[in-house]
Amino acid sequence: MLEAINLTCVRGERRLFHDLNVHLERGSGLFVQGPNGSGKTTLLRVFAGLTPPCGGAILWNGSPIQVARDHLRRELLYCGHLIGLKDDLTAIENLVYAAALADEPISDAIAQDALKQSGLYEIADLPVRALSQGQKRRVSLARLCYLRRSFWILDEPLTALDDAAAQWVLDRISWHLNEGGTAIWTSHLPMFLAGSIRTLQIGS
Repeated sequence: MLEAINLTCVRGERRLFHDLNVHLERGSGLFVQGPNGSGKTTLLRVFAGLTPPCGGAILWNGSPIQVARDHLRRELLYCGHLIGLKDDLTAIENLVYAAALADEPISDAIAQDALKQSGLYEIADLPVRALSQGQKRRVSLARLCYLRRSFWILDEPLTALDDAAAQWVLDRISWHLNEGGTAIWTSHLPMFLAGSIRTLQIGS
């Protein structure tokens, strides 16, 4: 599904990673680890087709990412380190808005169900600016409940989450992999998941 061949990335005069190779099939996951500044976010952006590598190639279903970019975008759910919510909209409105942008419109009822699954049902009608950082993170991650995308890229999804919310994220990733999806994620925290999961250490 996704293959990286001899990836190299340089920031300024510093080489973040070099000759990096990854091969992911459907139903498999990649856990990227490394210290701050090691290039984890940059690597995820390269995998998502948002940042070009300095060297090497990315293949999506056997085709260069430059050729398969439109297909990749239809299959990709990217949750970046920034939460990406509109403070003046409610949690429900943010999810409905995000779904419309992804060309997968949903009803308020579906948005409410996603928030319920993520443990946020009681704050569904509050403006996002009134929520804690952990609640904002969960609103953003509630997209995992309804966007039908086969390829997830999650940058530090456990940031600001309590233990129960973190476990919910792990359960969603496990469900996605069991359903034949593919996922790549980063975290400073341990993430124990069953299944076909590879750990990639960079910057060490």
